[in-house]
Amino acid sequence: MTVPQGRRSSTFTRLLRYGFTDPSAAERLLAASELAAVRTDPVLLDALGATADPDLALLGLVRLVEAQPGDTARRELLDTLISAKPLRDRLLGVLGASEALADHLARHPGDWRALVTYEAADLHPGVEEFERGLAEATDPVSLRVAYRRCLLSIAARDVCGTTDVAETAAELADLATATLRAALAMARRAEPADAAQCRLAVIAMGKCGGHELNYVSDVDVIFVGEAVEGADEDKALRAATRLASHLMRICSETTVEGTIWPVDANLRPEGRNGPLVRTLSSHLAYYQRWAKTWEFQALLKARPVAGDAELGQEYVAAVAPLVWHAAERENFIDDVQKMRRRVVENIPAGEVDRELKLGPGGLRDVEFAVQLLQLVHGRADASLRSGTTLDALAALAAGGYVGRVDAAQLDDAYRFLRSLEHRIQLYRLRRTHLLPDDDPDLRRIGRSLGMRTEPLTDLARAWKRHTSVVRRLHEKLFYRPLLDAVAQLAPGESRLSTEAARERLVALGYADPAAALRHLEALASGVTRKAAIQRTLLPVLLGWFADSADPDAGLLGFRKVSDALGKTPWYLRLLRDEGAAAENLARVLSAGRLAPDLLLRAPEAVALLGDERGLEPRARAHLEQEVLAAVGRADGGEQAVAAARGVRRRELFRTSAADIISSYGTEESPVEADVGALVDRVGLAVSDLTAAAIAGTLRAVVREGWGDELPTRFAVIGMGRFGGRELGYGSDADVLFVHEPREGVDDQEAAKAANQVVAEMRRLLQLPSADPPLLIDADLRPEGKSGPLVRTLKSYEAYYRRWSLVWESQALLRADPVAGDMDLGRAFIELVDPLRYPAEGLGEDAVREIRRLKARMESERLPRGADPTLHTKLGRGGLSDVEWTVQLLQLQHGWAEPGLRTTRTREALHAACAAELISGEDAAILDDAWVLATRVRNAVMLVRGRAGDTFPSDGRELAAVGRYLGYDAGTVGVMLDDYRRITRRARAIVEERFYGA
Repeated sequence: MTVPQGRRSSTFTRLLRYGFTDPSAAERLLAASELAAVRTDPVLLDALGATADPDLALLGLVRLVEAQPGDTARRELLDTLISAKPLRDRLLGVLGASEALADHLARHPGDWRALVTYEAADLHPGVEEFERGLAEATDPVSLRVAYRRCLLSIAARDVCGTTDVAETAAELADLATATLRAALAMARRAEPADAAQCRLAVIAMGKCGGHELNYVSDVDVIFVGEAVEGADEDKALRAATRLASHLMRICSETTVEGTIWPVDANLRPEGRNGPLVRTLSSHLAYYQRWAKTWEFQALLKARPVAGDAELGQEYVAAVAPLVWHAAERENFIDDVQKMRRRVVENIPAGEVDRELKLGPGGLRDVEFAVQLLQLVHGRADASLRSGTTLDALAALAAGGYVGRVDAAQLDDAYRFLRSLEHRIQLYRLRRTHLLPDDDPDLRRIGRSLGMRTEPLTDLARAWKRHTSVVRRLHEKLFYRPLLDAVAQLAPGESRLSTEAARERLVALGYADPAAALRHLEALASGVTRKAAIQRTLLPVLLGWFADSADPDAGLLGFRKVSDALGKTPWYLRLLRDEGAAAENLARVLSAGRLAPDLLLRAPEAVALLGDERGLEPRARAHLEQEVLAAVGRADGGEQAVAAARGVRRRELFRTSAADIISSYGTEESPVEADVGALVDRVGLAVSDLTAAAIAGTLRAVVREGWGDELPTRFAVIGMGRFGGRELGYGSDADVLFVHEPREGVDDQEAAKAANQVVAEMRRLLQLPSADPPLLIDADLRPEGKSGPLVRTLKSYEAYYRRWSLVWESQALLRADPVAGDMDLGRAFIELVDPLRYPAEGLGEDAVREIRRLKARMESERLPRGADPTLHTKLGRGGLSDVEWTVQLLQLQHGWAEPGLRTTRTREALHAACAAELISGEDAAILDDAWVLATRVRNAVMLVRGRAGDTFPSDGRELAAVGRYLGYDAGTVGVMLDDYRRITRRARAIVEERFYGA
């Protein structure tokens, strides 16, 4: 019959209004003869329109009706559908949410009757009810059919809102328990001889053990076996292993009815490499001696579910004390956090933003946080020992371990994320944790969660809101209760006891929890605006401190800075409102001693941390201009030099802070990928501010003693790392002094003035001060310590022409004017160029002499007891090895290769490679070793506040060096191995290229 166009249009519009996305297809399905008895019944369309996907629900209904064995069965289904609202809502709800369960109903058309019963007992079934539902299964195929029939009823209660997400997850875990018991019974019937020899207990782990299973998930288990009385233990264990393997196959193998779920036993001791079944004593021996932290975290959810109940209870009772003392293990928090980071790092980059379970702000963040708090505080409080995440969270809130508001928000977010996960998996009954990226799937999921008006927009908004809540609370969970415990502002609120707060601080890496609590109390107590803002900041700051090698130092530094600046209105506003400032400050305060010491001498420098360009190094010209202006305003030489040293202090803080932040990385600024560029920036910045400070000191001395003009022209020549613009934080400034009498000035008078300038500069720069020392070292001058401190150009020329040794030519490779009369400085460079770049290169005798000097230095100058494989300056493959190798190339070929005429090591090395004097591979190896050794020296100074050429012996300081170099907590051994490997490769090249071996 032809349907009139107007009527068709009216039906089309009505179907659109009911939520159908393909009204034409829906019209065809409704016109099917199987639905003739109900197609005009408004109840049917209302019910279809209430489902997550009306198109899918209608298609599933037509398939189910078609699959009925006859007209009588078809009429029974349709009559019940129209007359019984509970069945109608449950059946159509499932058909609109799950294509996979619609497939099951089409294959087993009588199973819809499982949804008819609507008694009180049916609303919340437990293990016994599910065991009855599986009782008729006699083989793996019938077990799958019975399992899906039970799953059908769980899904129906879920999509209709009869059960909430926690109840649904518990029912799924109970169904898994019943299924494991049925599978074990089948295995026992198949192998009665094996069953007679052993006791076998199945321990559920993970989400099944926690009574919070997904629709589709691996079921994690551990098997425990014992011999029955009189049986041989080895034979009994082999029998138990056969039973356990058979159980796993029954559940996991694919049949004509598909599979149920994989049974995963990899959480057992030694993982997949360990025996499938162990005795209880074997389990305990492993856990007491070999187990890692994550294994105790996993055991938190252990629950006996099948097999020998008494043996299962004995297992749980035996491992419980080990679980609840795991937080006392060394590196406990580091291990847990490292595992969490590793999980996130393994997510493919394109999936991070859609990853429900493992991504930032996802389910695992909630579960890790809750489990960590349970393990820390569950030792003393048995109420926290639930394996179920939401129950544990409620217990943590009731005990004051988590703030009530935070717990409520986290509970809400977790329920949403789990509901989302359930709806995604329910559709095709596939194991996935990825939010779909196509609109039809997102629309169906949004509607299934009650978002009917704008499902796509509302779902995206809810997803973003809940994941951001989890990300924000993930760290706050640990630290907010610590503040509540010391601030005591809200009477009647449950809060951490002092002992619980101390335990948490210890677990989070604080070495002196009592002092940390005192600092928190001083910072957070009171009703002032300052205390209120600090209470807002501290939860996040404490997390950043705990992520460092020395949380105690970070917290103490923050208290000192806040004491100094707390009454300054801009300080707390900066930390509160400038996103990067607070994290930058936390990183700087907890990375070592140098940067905090510099900041505490001038706390106002904290403003640099909030300025987007505040951490960029300043050019030498700008620095020199500021220093000379400050010197010009000062009264007297000592005040002038104090002003110059003050500028240097601030700039050292700027440089060290930028270095730390680039090395650690922050949310807004990733870790610097090119560590060579980072080393270069530090070297340039420190060298430039040292040059500016020396220029300012020279100006102060001249002005104090002679007014505007010295009777002799005077220049300072940088040598060594200073001349190479490669200074580290703790380097001395190697220099030469040169002067040239002005016209008409007596040579003796000029020399006297020049020597007075040098003496006064050295005195002023060595005056006791709170500022970092700036030591001037002139030992590279002609005749060394025995020679005059300052010479004229002619004197240098005469000396170098007559007496110069090859080591002096080598030292002059780094000569560069840094302060004073630049024309005179350039004249000095013109004088020494023929010495450092000798025509036709070095002769054989000179090369042998350089090699002899180097060998002698290696044998005599390395400090007694120092490990030559870890000494950054004189050790194997260290700075000296690389620099002497590069300098030998400069002395030999600098006359012919202009690129080698540089004072900088890395530039010369790259030029040698470009000139094919060294292979690209060898140059890269030398460069890596030089950069690494330089970074280690910088790290030691940043961490200890004093210079050093080898790794610290103190464990915490060594860990801090490791964090600066990019190594996670607990991996200092890897760091030392890496250093030895990289420098060993460099040394092999030095042996070949420098010594000619």
